[in-house]
Formats: sequence, C-alpha cells, structure tokens
Amino acid sequence: MNGRASGSKSDRAHIPVLCDEVVALLDPQAGETYADGTAGLGGHAAAIAPLLGPSGRIVLNDLDPGNLEKATARVRAAADEAGADGLEIIAVHGSFAALPAELESRGIRVDCFLADLGFASNQVDDPERGLSFQAEGPLDMRLDPTRGETAADLVNRLEERDLADLIFRFGEERLSRRIAQKLVEARRFDPIHTTTRLADIVRSAYPVAMARKSRIHPATRTFQALRIAVNGELDHLDRLLQAIERGSEAARRAPEGETGSWLACGARVGIIAFHSLEDRPVKQSFVDFASRDLVDRLTRKPIVAGDAEASGNPRARSAKLRGVRVVCPGSSR
Repeated sequence: MNGRASGSKSDRAHIPVLCDEVVALLDPQAGETYADGTAGLGGHAAAIAPLLGPSGRIVLNDLDPGNLEKATARVRAAADEAGADGLEIIAVHGSFAALPAELESRGIRVDCFLADLGFASNQVDDPERGLSFQAEGPLDMRLDPTRGETAADLVNRLEERDLADLIFRFGEERLSRRIAQKLVEARRFDPIHTTTRLADIVRSAYPVAMARKSRIHPATRTFQALRIAVNGELDHLDRLLQAIERGSEAARRAPEGETGSWLACGARVGIIAFHSLEDRPVKQSFVDFASRDLVDRLTRKPIVAGDAEASGNPRARSAKLRGVRVVCPGSSR
C-alpha cells in the first residue's frame, strides 16, 4: 500500500510495492477510470494519477479512514503537480470487497483496478494499532479502528479448540494447539491485552531449539492469523474474486460499450498478495476465469520484486502480483 510527503516519518518512509510493475500491468490511459481497492497511503494511485490526465478519474477505497484522507491528499498533489488538476477523485471508506457494489450503485465502470492485500507501513509502525510485536501496544489489529472485534477480544473469548483452529488455519502454525493451550492458561490469571504479552506467551510455547532455528519470530504466524481473523481478510478476498467473476461475465454478455457492470470492457485487474493463503485463491480464480473466456491472463507466473527493490524494501520480498484483462463482447480468442 501507499504515503505522503507531509505526513509522519512512517508515512514518508512508506514505499508502495511493485509500483512500476503495477503501472505497466494496468497500463492506465488518459481519460480512464482507476479504482484502488486498498488505497493505503496513496502510493500506487499517486503514480497512476498523472497518466490519467485532467479528464480521468480515480476512486480511492480503504478501511482506514485516516489513511484514506492522507491518500486523497497525496493523489491530489500528484495530479496537480502533473498538470492534471481536473482529475476527479472519489474517496470511499470501506472494505475492498464492498467496493464493486458501491461502484455499480454510482454507475461507475473502471478501466483499471488494483487490490494490494498488504497494509500500510504507518499501520505496522504505530504501536497503538497492535499489528506488530516489536513494541508494546494494545492488542487491537483492526485495519478499520472504528468497528469490529479486536484481537484481544478473540484471544480472551474463544474456546481453546477454536483458538487453535484459527491459528492453524490462518497462520499455518504447526504448534497451534500448544500455543492455544498456553494462551488459555495465561488468560485465566489475567486477560491478554498487549502485543508483547501475547508474543511472550507464544514464544513460551516453542521448544528452545526450535525457536533458535526459526528464521522468523515464533509469534509471527499467530499474529498473522489473528490479524486475518479480526479483519475478515480471506472472506473479503473471496467476495472480491466473486465480484470480479460477476463483473467479467456481465462485460462478456453486454453489447459493446455497455457492460452493466463495475468493470469496463477490457478492464485490467491486478491483485498483490503476500502469502499463500491470499495468492492461492487469486491464482486459482484467475485460471478458472480464463478457462471460461471471461478474462485473458496478463501474468502466467506472479510478478515479484527484483533484487534492488527486495533489498531496499523488505516488505516487497513476499509480494506477488497477478493480473487479468476482462474479455470484450464478441471477441475471438
């Protein structure tokens, strides 16, 4: 996801992953409409804005209302600097899964769409968000801090078996049952409300030799699992993929120039995933859509960061970009 020059140090330091590759894949043209389902701090959208020109339009969507405001300001500044001060910018607060329906309700068809399934650096670096065990903070993890259960709510509410299943399913953690047992034992004496306490308890569930050999912190997978569960990330991804399928079907059936969908004829769609639980359904769905002549696959293999970006931006190392183009009515393949 994405930053702005006038924001915090974390905002300024944020680098959108695979930015050049996203621009090349989506190939935005003057006058087109681009929708960013996960605007973050606006990095990808700011790179695309000058290419759309003053007659273009950008829809920025994000769960985090604070970041949505920052992204809007950054994209407006980028457009103005490029002489595209007439560019229309629409900000939508919500999940990327709900954005297709919102676009349809507004009669907006997009030519380019991106969903970067990562989270913004200022969210990770802010201890108050509870996304990292590097510093003590409340065990929150909500990407939208205005609604929903926190990670602390889940950790202190779920039965041991349900907690273990959650950690195994969303974190692919082999020691999930041992970790869940430790968490339930610990919360009997005092509810678990901070990131560092959670990390310490998870670490205590790991055999010393195993923890020493691991290339990642023992709590990494548990934190991932709780974040995914708190934010419904995989459910939202499934809903988005279904919306892409429906939109592509509508575009394929409709008369030329009238898709009746949120996706325009020939729309380019890109999704950046950061772990196999995200990348696997994206890959499988795109292959399925292509087999039914709904889309053309723009990527046979995922686009990954080059050596320079991977070394300069650690968050890009696990990023995988896949893309498709919506097939137009009556086209032969």
